[in-house]
Amino acid sequence: MFKKNKLLSISLGLLLLFSLFLYIKTIETYALIESLSIWVRNYFGSFYLYLGLGCVLLLLAIAISPWGTYKLGHANEKPAFKRLPWIAMLYSAGMGSGILLRAVQEPVFMQQNPPLSTGISSEVIALEFTFYQWGFTAWAFYAVFALAIGYAVFHKNKTVATSSTFSLLFQKEGNGFLTGIDILTILTTIFGLVAALGLGASQIKGGLDHLFKADFSYQLIIILVIAIGVLALLSALSGVEKGIKRISTMNIYITVALLLFVFLQSDMLLIIEQLATGIYRYIIDFIPMSLAIGKFDPGIEFLTDWTYYYWAFWLAWAPFTGMFIARISKGRTIRETIIAVLLIPSLGSFFWFTTFGQSAFDMISEWGSYSGEFDNVFTSIFVFFEAYPLTSIINSIVILLLVSFLVTSVDSAIYVLSMFTDKGSQNPNKKQRLLWGIILIIFSVGIVLLGHAKEDSNVLIAMQKLLIITSLPLSLLMVLMIGLWLRDLVNHKKE
Repeated sequence: MFKKNKLLSISLGLLLLFSLFLYIKTIETYALIESLSIWVRNYFGSFYLYLGLGCVLLLLAIAISPWGTYKLGHANEKPAFKRLPWIAMLYSAGMGSGILLRAVQEPVFMQQNPPLSTGISSEVIALEFTFYQWGFTAWAFYAVFALAIGYAVFHKNKTVATSSTFSLLFQKEGNGFLTGIDILTILTTIFGLVAALGLGASQIKGGLDHLFKADFSYQLIIILVIAIGVLALLSALSGVEKGIKRISTMNIYITVALLLFVFLQSDMLLIIEQLATGIYRYIIDFIPMSLAIGKFDPGIEFLTDWTYYYWAFWLAWAPFTGMFIARISKGRTIRETIIAVLLIPSLGSFFWFTTFGQSAFDMISEWGSYSGEFDNVFTSIFVFFEAYPLTSIINSIVILLLVSFLVTSVDSAIYVLSMFTDKGSQNPNKKQRLLWGIILIIFSVGIVLLGHAKEDSNVLIAMQKLLIITSLPLSLLMVLMIGLWLRDLVNHKKE
């Protein structure tokens, strides 16, 4: 398998080399990653803002143009999945456990520390800025990759790989530049998944600590990582149609039920009013916020800690998430894909953050003062549900949902990595899926163990910040990819 598969061999070799260096020089590696991630945000943060705004405007223009009628596939191609499972899968892959991590903590932080001073209430500013960081721009990054890759794969019959979007420039297969693009995507996906899995397991542990008034050891995180990894592997082995689709659909049902549980016991009219106001402000302020100009500039320190960080994070996840979205969007028109990817998940997230955020604001108002009850990103949602009936049951459901979201993120990654190293096959063989599942579990456990052995350096956060570094070459490649995709659309021939 390894001798005949250069992409797999090089990727695993680099991963092993990095792992050894991280183990031997943990503190030095962490310091280097930290400094490089800050350098990327400081010097390329503004570029990320312009790129994000450009992607949103470009997609809206394409959606209303005749190009929007082109299909990802042949003219008579039928959608590979029904609409609800399709939306469920793209949302689970794109956001997942993040909306649970930040449901309460982020809106409250923004309310207590308003990033803007525009003359409107701190609550509306908090919601507006949370919408901005979880809304159109994030999904625009995903959509651009999904559409460019989907067009190359389903219309031009290229292999499933990020490098397929650059085949116009490099016709020869096995070109070093194209291989490098795919290796970068593979390693970025691995680092992202390891960070998500480790941090997600840490949040589950935080929830269990909170529920049982205990302080479980780090060994619980290892058990959780292994259990989630095994469940994800079983899901990936059963394929997109069975495992991934079913779990993603279940996630959406549970998420909606949890959302309604909070919404129906809160001030519903106020939530709807704040949602409408927040969306209105977000839309009319979108361009100046996206450019951080005038009174919509929150300052370099805030941008570096929040917006630049988020944009780099979304960019780093875009190839993996975009490729998965492309895989499940076969048979959809470009217009339908843009609307579904750009608008539907964003609006769902807006309702989610408004419901939890406004309810948390009301709690703080009733308390009369705020002492950081929602500051901890790992426990904030569990503290929040203490104010509601059936606390233990609801918090148990939150933990179940966290596990389920992590499973869908990891199984999607296993599937995408397998497509890469199985010569771009849309249905990679099970040996590849088994291999990548085992690799992700072992690497994740190793990183958690290393983080415990060397507590003076936060290894999991280092993995997360690696994504910021890898986002830089990906963002530059994205500009070139957009140009090549637009050229393909101009030269498109209907069948």
